[in-house]
Amino acid sequence: MELPDLGRHCAELACRRLDFLPLKCDACGEVFCKDHIRYDDHKCNSAYKKNVQVPVCPLCNTPIPVRKGEIPDAVVGAHMDKNCKYNPAQKQKIFTNRCLKPGCKRKELMKVVCEQCSGNFCIKHRHPLDHDCKGSGHPLSKA
Repeated sequence: MELPDLGRHCAELACRRLDFLPLKCDACGEVFCKDHIRYDDHKCNSAYKKNVQVPVCPLCNTPIPVRKGEIPDAVVGAHMDKNCKYNPAQKQKIFTNRCLKPGCKRKELMKVVCEQCSGNFCIKHRHPLDHDCKGSGHPLSKA
């Protein structure tokens, strides 16, 4: 070989390719070929230093600030242990519109209001004949 000092070997142990245009990882400082320069390709242990994503608490959906050099998983775990505002007993209910027909326990996502008596009913009892309407007999709106 005429130029033995030209190029560097890839730091990935499975590769070790001699690359004449090697690339240096900005997180860990190792030299890699073009196939292993991405953090995921060489399983970089220092990738968290360059990660600019803001982690979000999976319980309370609050963004958690992470200082440079901290491991995001550890910071989110500490938040969940100490500062998390999540309360499982205070879970928001989606279906809150209860049917006013006696004996019916169904709840709907949206209000279904009778035009005659202005009562809130489920889809099954939305028509005046289905819930024994005691309204005025004529609709309130002319539409």
